Amino acid sequence: MITILGAGLGGLVLARILHINGMDVRIFESDASASARHQGGMLDMHVETGQAAIEAAGLYEEFRKMVLEEGDAFRILDKTGRVHLAEVGNDLRPEVERGQLRAMLIASLPEGIIRWGHRATAIAAEADGAYTISFANGLSVRTDVLIGADGAWSKVRPLLTNIQPVYTGLSFAEARLTEVSSRFPEQAEIVGTGTMMALSERKGILAHRQPGDVICSYAAFEAPAEWSAEVTSKAGGLLEDVLARFRGWDRPLVGLIAGSDAPLVARPLFALPVGHRWDRRAGVTLIGDAAHLMSPFAGEGANLAMRDGADLAQAILAHDDIEAALASYETAMFVRSESAAGESAAGLAMCFNDRTPAPVVDFFRGMQPDAPVSMGGG
Repeated sequence: MITILGAGLGGLVLARILHINGMDVRIFESDASASARHQGGMLDMHVETGQAAIEAAGLYEEFRKMVLEEGDAFRILDKTGRVHLAEVGNDLRPEVERGQLRAMLIASLPEGIIRWGHRATAIAAEADGAYTISFANGLSVRTDVLIGADGAWSKVRPLLTNIQPVYTGLSFAEARLTEVSSRFPEQAEIVGTGTMMALSERKGILAHRQPGDVICSYAAFEAPAEWSAEVTSKAGGLLEDVLARFRGWDRPLVGLIAGSDAPLVARPLFALPVGHRWDRRAGVTLIGDAAHLMSPFAGEGANLAMRDGADLAQAILAHDDIEAALASYETAMFVRSESAAGESAAGLAMCFNDRTPAPVVDFFRGMQPDAPVSMGGG
C-alpha cells in the first residue's frame, strides 16, 4: 500500500497513475471535502511537465475541454497603464483553472481512495522502518511507504531534512472581480483575455482571466515578514494598506484591487533554497512544494508537482524494489527542480527591481517568436 499525504495536483496524479496500473494507494487530505476551499487561479500547463503528467494519467482529452480560450495571451504594462508588450498566445502552454484541474483528477479516482478530513499532526518513524501518521481527528495509520505531497509546510519533510521555507521578501494581496464584462469594463479591457503584469517601482499588479467572467488579481510588493500579521490587526486592514502602496498608479489598474468582491487575502511568498536536497531514507520521499517550494515567477510550481507525481508513479511501476524506485525518482527530480527553482528566483528578481518593467520586456522580446510565454501562475 502506497500512502500519500495531500490531495493536491501532484498527489492526485501519483494516485491516478498507480491506481490505473492496479496498485493499492490511499490519500489522506486535511480538507474536509473537495470543495472545502477555493483552489486558486489559473495555471499554464507546460508541455514537458504538466501536460506530460496529464497524458501519463490518461486524461489529456478531458484536460483540453477545460482550457480557457485565448487564456495564454500576455501583456506587460507600467504603473501608468502604458502597454510595453502584448502577445496573443500560441496554445503551447494552455491555461486552465486550478480548481477545475483538481476536480478532474479527483473524479478520475474511485470513491474511498481519498480520505478527507485527515489533518496530520505528527509522523513517527518506527523501529521496524514503518511510519505512523497521527491525525487531528484522533485516528492514526501505519504505512511502509509514505509520500509527502503536503505542500509548503509539509509534515513529512522533517523526516528527511531540517530545512524549512524562507520568506522571499515579497508578498501578494489577492483580489477577485466577478461579472467583469458588465461591472468592470475598464479592468476587463486592461487585462485582456489572458494574463497582465503591470510593473513599476519594485511593485506590481498582476491579473489573469478565469472562466465565468472573473478576473483574479494580485498586488505584489516588498514587505517585512511580519507584514501580513501586523496589517490585519490595524483599523483600516489589508485593503487600506495595499491601496496606499499603489497611490499614484493608473486608476483602472488600482481598480483591480480596490473593486474586489471579497476581502483581500494576504499571501506572503516563501521558497526553499535553490538546489535543496536530502539523503535517501527508506520508505519516504516528497513531491511538489513539499520537495521544492519556489516563487511563481517561472510558472513551474504546479507543473513540477504533477511531473513529480507522474515520474514517481512510473518509477514505482518500473522497479520491483521500492527503494530503487524512490532513489531513481529523486535523482531526476533533484536536477529538474534545481533548474526550475533557479529560473523562478531569477524571474522574481527580474520583475521586482528599480528598472521594471524594462528587464521583463527585454526578456520576452529576446525569446524566439514561437516560444511559449510563462511568468507566474504555474
